[in-house]
Amino acid sequence: MNKPVVFRGLLALMLSVVMWGCVDRDEYTFEVYKPVYKSYEDFRSSFKSGPGREIQQAGKIYFKDNFIFVNEVNKGIHVINNADPSNPQRIAFYEIEGNVDIAIRGNILFADSYIDLVSIDITDIENPLEVSRLENAFPEVLPPNELGLPIYELDRSKGVVVGWKVESLTQEYGGWGGWWGGWWGGQFMAMDGSGGGENNAGVAGSMARFMLHQHYLYSVTTPWVLKTLDISDAGTMTPVDSVYSWREMETLFRLDENLFVGTTSGMIIYDISDPAHPQFVSDINHINACDPVVVANDIAFVTLRSGTMCNNFTNQLDVIDISNIEQPRLLKSFPMFNPHGLGIDHPLLFICDGAAGLKVYDASNPLAISSNMIAHFPGIDTFDVIPLGEILILIGHDGLFQYNYSDPQNIVLLSHIPISK
Repeated sequence: MNKPVVFRGLLALMLSVVMWGCVDRDEYTFEVYKPVYKSYEDFRSSFKSGPGREIQQAGKIYFKDNFIFVNEVNKGIHVINNADPSNPQRIAFYEIEGNVDIAIRGNILFADSYIDLVSIDITDIENPLEVSRLENAFPEVLPPNELGLPIYELDRSKGVVVGWKVESLTQEYGGWGGWWGGWWGGQFMAMDGSGGGENNAGVAGSMARFMLHQHYLYSVTTPWVLKTLDISDAGTMTPVDSVYSWREMETLFRLDENLFVGTTSGMIIYDISDPAHPQFVSDINHINACDPVVVANDIAFVTLRSGTMCNNFTNQLDVIDISNIEQPRLLKSFPMFNPHGLGIDHPLLFICDGAAGLKVYDASNPLAISSNMIAHFPGIDTFDVIPLGEILILIGHDGLFQYNYSDPQNIVLLSHIPISK
């Protein structure tokens, strides 16, 4: 996720300037990101589809009508026919530049494409048609970067930013006033280095930043804004509301008329009984950490993990009592290795514990989860899951896995589509 917050790149640059300030120099040199642009015309006419292809960098997953949709990070969507989970077939690839998130309502697929929201008719799933494009639906979105360097000379009038190039920049040192004036004067920007009815919608994983309710789409693609878009007419998608937060919002989960938002510093709950205008209900804080959330009955399960994006050293599962929705209460925390996505098919709780693999727990007693592990599948680097009654869909760095968990004491691997490396 892109976060305009000063992290590694800014810190390194500041330390360097401090060192330069201790000696008599007229110039200083440092590395920056310069944007790579694509014209708006070319960008907005780039959607196309083709035959299925190998997965190279898997992102988020979505399921609807016996099809699995797997995001290829910033490139598009793999479509997999899953009529037989033991033998899934890659049948199409939708090329969508800058795509990360997916939601499907009826026969319309909604996808982010960097700064735009695209609606695509998938009635003929191997021959999709772009219906419309809501331009600048997410105007702040930029491609991820790995080095965390400051961005130099961002000019959106040149086109949409589709990548970065690293360049060395040498400037004259004119004293602290001159340097700070250049930094805050708008030339630079710093980035985090990471990077009908309800039955008519599909099912998303816990890492989703898109969530559907009735004919509205909620998005936290821009991390400080919960956006509500009216998608009742896929040809004229319309923004209807924006709720701002001081927290960095990351994931969405809906249960009935409550929307649960995982943030880097806690969980927020919104009432969506008026679906066009979410209303804040309550929140609960924790230390800075990434945290997707799922909910069953009166319990919310939240994973917290360490990592570059999250900027913390905590890896745990939080169990939160939401029986009083206005006053959520932490019941207990359980240590984990490096948990990412999770899924609940009560009483089964599935946790993607990063490189420690898939862990399955009996969550009947939420205060004793750690002592009620049912199964552990080590040796795979896991990211997110979708439980579907008897079939579990899992995505990770090693590919797409499916398990039959109809007998929780004997969970069976059905199929595996590997990542092309």
